[in-house]
Amino acid sequence: MDLYIELAKVPTFKIEDVNRYYNNIASARSAVKRLLSKGKALKIRNNLYTCVSAEHGGPIANRFQIASAINDTSYVSHHSAMEFYGITDQMMYEIYVSSDHRFQDFEFDGYHYHYIKSRLSEGVDTPAYSGGIRVTDKERTIADILKDMDKIGGIEECIANIGSITVLDEKKLLRYMDLYNNKFLYQKAGYLLWDKKDTLGLSDEFFNICRSKIGKSKRYLTADIKAGSYIEEWRLVVPASGSISKNGEGVINADI
Repeated sequence: MDLYIELAKVPTFKIEDVNRYYNNIASARSAVKRLLSKGKALKIRNNLYTCVSAEHGGPIANRFQIASAINDTSYVSHHSAMEFYGITDQMMYEIYVSSDHRFQDFEFDGYHYHYIKSRLSEGVDTPAYSGGIRVTDKERTIADILKDMDKIGGIEECIANIGSITVLDEKKLLRYMDLYNNKFLYQKAGYLLWDKKDTLGLSDEFFNICRSKIGKSKRYLTADIKAGSYIEEWRLVVPASGSISKNGEGVINADI
């Protein structure tokens, strides 16, 4: 048996996977050390490895496969999910990984893998022929990007992603928003998705539901501003620079 040939059939492996060939954990660890020393395998992080490709000399596993293999609950999310779907052409070296189980951020092959606490179990797919990649679907991705806009990526990146996507299933999007049960999320979704509603296939009913869920609180669209234009329809203060398209009635200067 050629261990390298067997392990090269999968994107990543752990000591437990190698032990299936030895039934002796010490022998399995020794076998992995030999592969590492011969340059046939690479250590990604503790107990996670990938073989070196005989074709291009780099890791067999891609960044999305690695993110999905960190633990049993990890999956690609937020802007990294947008990149997986090819929705953004921006090459990112920060890989956002949601997981039920916390892990320490780490770097491998020029990419930084960043832990995000998973808040939902729904909306995670394993696309066919992806080599085991787990990734949020487009609607869950949009909900996450909007919800975590100030924490991850920022408003400009959020708007760029919204501008690049086409067609959303509004029932699925509303389902995820309902599960999050976050009034601010409904405000942001109503305001930021309005100008793209025709392209995204969002109905007037979608925005009516958002309006009914926003509550009475006035909020800043992003923490980066302290004053701007007040959009009464969504009870939001938005940047007054004009860099973000406005919708709704009653645009006034406000400082709340």
